[in-house]
Amino acid sequence: MAIRKSTSSPQVVLFKKIKKRYSSLGKKHCYDDEDHLPLDVPKGHFAVYVGENRIRYIVPISLLTHPDFQCLLRQAEEEFGFDHDMGITIPCEEIVFGSLMSMLT
Repeated sequence: MAIRKSTSSPQVVLFKKIKKRYSSLGKKHCYDDEDHLPLDVPKGHFAVYVGENRIRYIVPISLLTHPDFQCLLRQAEEEFGFDHDMGITIPCEEIVFGSLMSMLT
């Protein structure tokens, strides 16, 4: 029996983790019954929580491929993991995150 090496890139693996995380969210907030996605998040976007106060930002999925945003996601995974009820929490000061988003979008 041969062992197959994964051909998935780190970005694909990260995206699958995020997709799995959001598809498993409960009905704590307003979620679409069919897709299990928050109703206030536009298609092609996802929510992240930033800073001490956990300010919620809605960011486009296209940022998942940007190296700076991937760095933030790796830090988030190391510090908080992706398996908790809050959603993706970014370990970054709000002002720094806001500046980065204004440069990337």
